[in-house]
Amino acid sequence: MAEPENPGVLDHTLKPFYQRASEAEDRLTRLEAALASKQDSGNKDHSKLNSELQEKIKKLAAENAKLQYRIHHLVQAVRDADLKLEKK
Repeated sequence: MAEPENPGVLDHTLKPFYQRASEAEDRLTRLEAALASKQDSGNKDHSKLNSELQEKIKKLAAENAKLQYRIHHLVQAVRDADLKLEKK
């Protein structure tokens, strides 16, 4: 392959491409930093939401246990009432 007669001409021709590539790398770096920052704040939001949901789950589980207890005793009371009615 033939060498260019004037390396300066090649450099001058490629200079806009190097400049555009450099600008693109700078934009990419800024975008990556912005994305990382957004993900960090998103993780904090997710952690907060997760904590809130865990608290709600605990409250609902406790309420469910209480309701199961009440249902058990109401069913037992109905059975006892039915037995009394059958005996009469």
